[in-house]
Amino acid sequence: MQRVLNMSQVHRNPRQPREHFDEAALQELASSIDEYGLMQAIEVRPDNERGGYEIVAGERRWRAHQLLKRTKIRATITSEKSELRRFKRSVSENVNREDMTPLEEARAFQRILDEEEGATPESVAADFSKTTAYVKLRLALLNLREDVAKLVEAKTIGTQAAVQIAALSHATQASLLAKFSRGELASDNEIVHFAYAMRQQQEQAVLMITEELTEEQRTERAAAQKKTRTTLDKIEHVRAMLDEIGASDPLKLAQALEGGVGARLEQLDRVAESLTKARFQLKQAKARSEAKELVQVNPEAVADTEPELVAA
Repeated sequence: MQRVLNMSQVHRNPRQPREHFDEAALQELASSIDEYGLMQAIEVRPDNERGGYEIVAGERRWRAHQLLKRTKIRATITSEKSELRRFKRSVSENVNREDMTPLEEARAFQRILDEEEGATPESVAADFSKTTAYVKLRLALLNLREDVAKLVEAKTIGTQAAVQIAALSHATQASLLAKFSRGELASDNEIVHFAYAMRQQQEQAVLMITEELTEEQRTERAAAQKKTRTTLDKIEHVRAMLDEIGASDPLKLAQALEGGVGARLEQLDRVAESLTKARFQLKQAKARSEAKELVQVNPEAVADTEPELVAA
């Protein structure tokens, strides 16, 4: 049943899944409603406890009416009695339009798991046309420290980085946050790699304590360290040779190579590809080295999910 209600009769649902509303987007919606009218009525239910009507779906449209200082709003009145079913409908309206923040989704999914008999991540995923992996990664965000969660809500830290951080103990998250606050992690990509390195350190730190290695293992490690350092030392010699070529006159290079320029260019392309791979591995090594110094092991804080690292 559809009616025109006084705005004063309508109030928000305090358990509505969305907590954050973009002011600029609300203003755009208000301008659209002002020019074209309300295209879709909000959905409400009679509120026997507080009187009037409680919003089931359409809080953004209601807020836009408030911005316009409208006194009335068109609404469809539903008789749905199940509070959880109303909640799920509200989640569905927002999650599939990507109106909810990742943490709002996480809290909504968790509420359904807690309150709906027999609910599983798989059933929640099916309810909202998401993959099970999507739901589990959102749920993992509930392990974030409050100060980190606020940065995620403010979009200062992205979702992919947040998933990696959530896999850490709260003490380790604090160490990472301190590094981020000092400006030492300049991008989400750097946070992802560093958090992943800290996760590995968190779970494997005991294995990396040198004092617990056997004499044979210590000898093997020392030999590997020497070989790696020697290999990297040779790179400076290669760089000097490349600098020499880079400073050469193109005409003289063509004369010196006598038709072999194409083959040599392909050779340098292979070198560039290898350099990119080596640089990536060294960035990972740097992250793990720094993580080793910061990580605080908390065996009880290991997350259930295993977030994947995406190379960049």
